[in-house]
Amino acid sequence: MTAPAAWPAPRALGPLDAWVRLPGSKSLTARYLVLAALADGPSRIDGVLRARDSDLMEDALAALGARISHPTPDAVVVVPAARPGHAAGQGDVGPATGLPSVTVDVGLAGTVMRFVPPLAAVGARQVQFSGDPAAASRPITPLLDALESLGATVDRPPPGASLPFSVTGQGSLAGGQVRLNSSGSSQFLSALLLAAPRFANGLEVTLDPPELPSRPHANMTLRCLAAFGGRARQTSEWSWRVEPGGLTGRLLAAEPDLSNAGPFLAAALVAGGTVRVAGWPLRTDQPGDLLRGYLEAFGAKVTWAAPAAKPTGAGPAAPDGAHPDGEVGQLSVSAPGGAISGVRLDLSPAGELAPTLAALATLADSPSRLRGIGHLRGHETDRLAALTSEINRLGGDARELSDGLEIHPRPLRGALVRTYGDHRMATFGALIGLAVPGVEVEDIAATAKTLPGFTSLWREMMAA
Repeated sequence: MTAPAAWPAPRALGPLDAWVRLPGSKSLTARYLVLAALADGPSRIDGVLRARDSDLMEDALAALGARISHPTPDAVVVVPAARPGHAAGQGDVGPATGLPSVTVDVGLAGTVMRFVPPLAAVGARQVQFSGDPAAASRPITPLLDALESLGATVDRPPPGASLPFSVTGQGSLAGGQVRLNSSGSSQFLSALLLAAPRFANGLEVTLDPPELPSRPHANMTLRCLAAFGGRARQTSEWSWRVEPGGLTGRLLAAEPDLSNAGPFLAAALVAGGTVRVAGWPLRTDQPGDLLRGYLEAFGAKVTWAAPAAKPTGAGPAAPDGAHPDGEVGQLSVSAPGGAISGVRLDLSPAGELAPTLAALATLADSPSRLRGIGHLRGHETDRLAALTSEINRLGGDARELSDGLEIHPRPLRGALVRTYGDHRMATFGALIGLAVPGVEVEDIAATAKTLPGFTSLWREMMAA
């Protein structure tokens, strides 16, 4: 088969004056779907992300017995599967266990790869997990270790790989106390917390070693559990407790994906002018909200305002309930000085923003250091190696550190930006292309993982 042609990244020809409306948060969509599948009754979630990652999550939950429907394009209704012992499972019978056997395709979605195995452990099926070739290098061992120590039956992946593996549930899981290594991904912790209300003894989890990248995602998980009636709390800096008990079906709405807003807001610094994102919550635990401070460090002016001034055509108002406090508005980023300052930033709370911020650092007027992101080596690709390679390919000067990147600005040239199948490497290339003629992006379709229609949104922003 012929590989798709590279995408010529559009170059900015003048200052921007754009409004952008983004689909729902990938992180919230994944958590809401999982909790809805564990609840005692149906749930409806409005404003959800419809992308490859969320489609894979829905398919996984359907394989475990949930019924999924879409009354509108951006709404989902989840009817939970019958609890074990109340109805027969579906699927082929596993030859070794006599239990129904199903296969879950995780694709390249870390949320599916990590959030679904604990659900399989409390079900009554043998669930086999497979995925894209690149997913076989994404970390999973610490989660499987924890599940086994809690009483789950796990068939491990081959040595040196993370896939395929299987989890066999017998209808319940004892739960209790567990020590977890979540230094490679906060998703290991969130995966256990989300399923823990269904553990017979709940869960007491302590992180060992005491490290947690992207801590806001753990806070988000606690908020989502509370929204469904779960009783979960952080008991110390490195420990969490979830009580056993039922979850209640809900009517909720997801916030827009603030991390996906990063390239669009950063475009104001590269091209000049102003970019606004509608539906931005005043208070949220999405790591993408940290863009406010990060972009200010690069020299942007960042303001949040109530939505009264939103012009016609900027998109509908955020759905009621998008945030518990109902305070949503629009975030505006403008570049009053026309220059991008070098920065020294700790990105450990929001490593997913690193490719966007690395693009700004590559275009800055002084050196930058981005730290706290060593765990990005285990994301969709080794993002530190990928960013270093592509920045240097463009004529920049990037050096990989043990926990991050050091970037010295240099005159850049047009070149093909390789994406390694990573959606955030694709948006990195688009952002560089605003300032550098002749940039082409390999596999721009990788953006469909979390943001279908990225190229259309990008062009609409530039046409404003």
